[in-house]
Amino acid sequence: MQPTGEPAPAAASAPVATGDAPVLMMPVSGVAAADLYDSWGDPRGGGERTHTGIDIMAPGGTLVVAAASGTIEKLYRSEGGGGITLYQRSDDGKWSFYYAHLGGYAPGITEGMHVEAGDSIAYVGDTGNAAPGNHHLHFAVSAMQSDEGWWQGTPINPYPLLAEGRSGG
Repeated sequence: MQPTGEPAPAAASAPVATGDAPVLMMPVSGVAAADLYDSWGDPRGGGERTHTGIDIMAPGGTLVVAAASGTIEKLYRSEGGGGITLYQRSDDGKWSFYYAHLGGYAPGITEGMHVEAGDSIAYVGDTGNAAPGNHHLHFAVSAMQSDEGWWQGTPINPYPLLAEGRSGG
């Protein structure tokens, strides 16, 4: 299957247990858990698909930090989807974190580098299919099997993981 730059749609199989999910840090600097809105499952594309992440609103250029420790797996540009994106795999390989609509990457960010939770990785933007001026971070989490690539995985709702996480960097 050819990667599209977007996380795979949620599978019709049983939901993924999130009990093993890592504790996440808020990926947008200055945003508190109380500021989040759970947009998981909201209709997108005129109802043709559902939202498989959450949108974290912030001014353009706001710092985006790694939500957990892991490795930058892929830097990708999707013209019609997430725009400037970053995929990060957790240290244990079981989770993928997808950061989309970025305004750009933080200096020195490269594929294969290890980051710690809270490290600067990017900036909030409005690239891809975000309306101009609609600055936000689309943040998604996928449960990963060891043989799955950065574009695969089973999406899970990141809202409960962030609502109980730590504040942004």
